[in-house]
Amino acid sequence: MLSPDSHRRLYHAFVDQGLEPWLARLPEQLARGLDRKRHGDLPSWEKAVAKLPALPDERRADLDRDTVSVEVALTEPQQRQCHNLLKKLAPWRKGPYALGGIQIDTEWRSDWKWQRVAPHLSPLAGRRVLDVGGGSGYHAWRMAGAGAAFVLVIDPSPRFFYQFQAVRHFVGDGDGGRTHFLPVGIEDVPEKLEAFDTVFSMGVLYHRPSPLEHLQQLKDALRPGGELVLETLVVEGDTTTVFMPGERYAAMPNVYFLPSSAALSHWLERCGFRDVRVVDESTTRLDEQRATEWMSFQSLADFLDPEDRGLTIEGHPAPRRAVLIATKPT
Repeated sequence: MLSPDSHRRLYHAFVDQGLEPWLARLPEQLARGLDRKRHGDLPSWEKAVAKLPALPDERRADLDRDTVSVEVALTEPQQRQCHNLLKKLAPWRKGPYALGGIQIDTEWRSDWKWQRVAPHLSPLAGRRVLDVGGGSGYHAWRMAGAGAAFVLVIDPSPRFFYQFQAVRHFVGDGDGGRTHFLPVGIEDVPEKLEAFDTVFSMGVLYHRPSPLEHLQQLKDALRPGGELVLETLVVEGDTTTVFMPGERYAAMPNVYFLPSSAALSHWLERCGFRDVRVVDESTTRLDEQRATEWMSFQSLADFLDPEDRGLTIEGHPAPRRAVLIATKPT
């Protein structure tokens, strides 16, 4: 559960940002997203975060470099305690982080994705940002580091929620209190909210059985003239190319539609977006997504054909990702 102070900060942030239409739904959404009966491991994650030791006020958060870092003086026993508690929240998938000298080497080099995305964004300074499916919040911290006035991560995974809270424990007020997390999905955002200057959806679209509905939901969250940043799996092809794998794709369940970048651009235009741009497209490298000490399960190398790395173990084209940016008309 959120502490009373965290509750207060979250509610005040929603009021300050003019999100009153959402405010009344927060108690129910938090209760559902952090329901112990639905998530058996939740008490252990909550306990791990609660046991993190009080930290000195003197610390420095650096949210504007590849590794989200917090410099804070910890005693050797404190550092060992923090290391063990942070390990209880594993697997850590998005990062990297350096918290009080503890290096969290996550499965994904999410900083590489940010390097591909960031040069093409409208400046985030002063903007209100929604990060859909943001995982532990790595990219949200980078958005705050780029000057965003308000960043809200939504992701229904309670593990990611507690990973975010653990990072928050170290960051403290180093982000000016601008970064927040709700354990909900895009379907829980009030309809026609039109509140955000920039909406990110990275690594979500291919998990949605109705991709056009997802694009419309993203559009409804944007203010007129706002910017959508969309990153997803794609295949090579023209405006008519859409691939729908079988039960699994690269060992992942619930993968539905993989369009070409050209087809995805067409989808965005049909949903009413304008100025659609493909700003990056590349095959995922084995050193970008891999098993580590902090994510010790199978990873990308295990999901590709060992004889042909251009194919998944199911024989499909290997993961290829594109970043598209589009504008909601005024």
